Amino acid sequence: MWNQPFYSANQWSQSGNNLVNANISYLVNDQITFYDKALNLVNNKSFGTYQKLSDNPLKVKVTLADTATWSDGAPVTAADLVLYWATYSGHFNTLKDTEVKKDKDTGQVTSTNKGDDVYFDQPGVPAASLIKDFPVVGDNGKSLTYTYTKPFADWEKNLMTAGLPAHIVGARALGESDPTKAAEAVTAAFQNKDNKALAKISNVWNKDWNFKNKPADANLLVSSGPYVISDAVSDQYLTLKKNPNYKGEHKPSIDTITVRFNEDPMAGVQALQNNEVQLISPQVTEDVYKAVKELPGVTTVTGVEGSYEHIDLSVSGGGTFDPKTYGGDAAKALKVKQAFLHAIPRQKIVDTLIKPLNPDATVRNSFNAVPGAPDYEAVSTASGMGTTYPDADIAKAKALLAEAGVTNPTVRVMFAKSNVRRQGEFRLIKESAEQAGFKIVDASSEDWSTLVFTAPDKYDAAFFAWISNGTGVTDVIPQYQTKGSNNPYGFTNKQIDSLYDQLLVETDPAKQTELLKQVDKLLVDNAFGLTLFQFPSMSSYSNKLSGIDPITITPTIFWNFWEWKLS
Repeated sequence: MWNQPFYSANQWSQSGNNLVNANISYLVNDQITFYDKALNLVNNKSFGTYQKLSDNPLKVKVTLADTATWSDGAPVTAADLVLYWATYSGHFNTLKDTEVKKDKDTGQVTSTNKGDDVYFDQPGVPAASLIKDFPVVGDNGKSLTYTYTKPFADWEKNLMTAGLPAHIVGARALGESDPTKAAEAVTAAFQNKDNKALAKISNVWNKDWNFKNKPADANLLVSSGPYVISDAVSDQYLTLKKNPNYKGEHKPSIDTITVRFNEDPMAGVQALQNNEVQLISPQVTEDVYKAVKELPGVTTVTGVEGSYEHIDLSVSGGGTFDPKTYGGDAAKALKVKQAFLHAIPRQKIVDTLIKPLNPDATVRNSFNAVPGAPDYEAVSTASGMGTTYPDADIAKAKALLAEAGVTNPTVRVMFAKSNVRRQGEFRLIKESAEQAGFKIVDASSEDWSTLVFTAPDKYDAAFFAWISNGTGVTDVIPQYQTKGSNNPYGFTNKQIDSLYDQLLVETDPAKQTELLKQVDKLLVDNAFGLTLFQFPSMSSYSNKLSGIDPITITPTIFWNFWEWKLS
C-alpha cells in the first residue's frame, strides 16, 4: 500500500514528476544505472553501457544492450534515447509555459499544439539542456553519442536513457504502424526540426500517458522493464504482471504486484493485519509505529529516509510575503518573512512528532546538503540556519513585525489535508505564530501536491517533503533557481542563479561544497523558507515476504524488487 494514488505513466513530464509515478515507472521500465543499498551507482549492463569519450569537450556514448527490449517485442533503440533527450532538453519548444493551458488541479497540459507550435511539458533538466548539438546515432541504431557545451558535474548520474517508447509515440502521433519506421520518424522529426510533426509528437507525449484507470489501448502499457501494468482503477489500485518479453538481469520471482493507494497510514496497518497487503511504508507516526509493532508475523524496519520536510514561502501570489502587497517594498516583505520564520517552532516539531520515532532525530539546517553527507556540517554551519532559527523566537518575531509596521498579517498554510503528522505540524505552527501576532489560516487540501505548483496565489506558506532521487550535487537546483521547475513561488536571486551556473560545470568536490555553502547562506539571508527534519522511515512487511531492504532515496522500498520472494 502506498500513500498517494498513481496518475501518470509519464513520470518524465513536469506534471507527472512525482514519487508514486516514479516508483511504478521503476517497476515497469529498465534503466542503464540504478542505486544499490550503499547508494553506489551501478551499471545495469543488461540494458545498456556508457563510456566517457573525452573531458574537453565532455562527450559520452551510451550503447544499448541486445537484451534491451520493449514488452511488445520491439527493440529499444537510439530513437528512444533521442526522444528522452529531446523532450527533456527544452530545445524544441516554440511555446513558453505561459502560452500553454494546464489543468489548475493536476498541472497537466490541456491545450493542443496546432500547426508549428511545439511544447513538451518537461521539468527542465540541466543534463539534457547542456547538450545542444544533435546527438550522433551509431552502431546500427543501438548507440547515442552526445557532447556537452560545458563540463557537467553530474553527467554519470544523468545519462540519456529510454523513457516513453518512441515507436508507440511515432505510431500515435504520425500514423506510422511499422515499429522501426515509427521510431525513425520520431528521430527524423527532431533532427530536421519538423515542427508540424513535433507539434503532433508533443501532444501525444504530453497527454496520452496521463491515466489513472487502465487505458483501452494496450500500446500505452508497453514497457521496457520486468513488469507491465495489467490493471488500474483510479485512486484505488494498480496491478503489474511479469513482462514475458523481458530479457534483462532483473527478472523477478513474484508474478504479480498490486499497489493499493490510501493516504491514511492506519489503513495500511489494518490492511497488513488482514493480509490484504504484504508490504507498507507509510508516513509513520507514534500511533502507527505502536500499532504495527503489535502485529504478529510482521517485520518492521525503521531508519531515516531521504525525504525531508521543509516550509517554503510564496512571494509572487499577492499575499503576505509578496513585496507587491507593500507597494513593492522588498525590505518590508523580507522582515515579515523573517518574522514568520522566527515563529516556527522547529525544535518543538522535532521533539514532539519525530523523536518518539527516532530518538536521535535532529533539526535539519541545510537546503542543499543532506545530514550524514560529507559536506553537511560545512554547508549547514555556513548557512547560519541553525543559529538564526534554532526554534521559535516569539519576541524576535514580534519585533520584526513592529519594525515592518505590519499588524496581524494573515498566513494561509498549504499542506496535505489528510496527513496526520502534518496536521500535528500545522497545530504547532499555528499555536506559535499566533502568539507572535500572525493570523494562521488552514489552507490544506487533498490536492495540495498540484496546487502548490499551479496555484501559488492560494497560499502564503506550504510545507511538504522533497525526496532525494539520487546523489548528484545539482539535483536541488530546480528548487531554488529563478523559474526552476520546483520553484513555483516566484523566488528569484541573481547571486544564487550565478552560483548554480558555476556548480553545474564544477567537477571538484571541494569547490562544489564552497558553492553550496554560499547558496545556503543566501537562501537563509533572503528568508526563502526553512528545512525542518529528515523523515523517520518505517517499512513493515509480512514474514511471508523476504528481500525487503529499503534505501533512503527514490525508489525506497522498491529498489531491489527483483530480489523479493514470497512464500
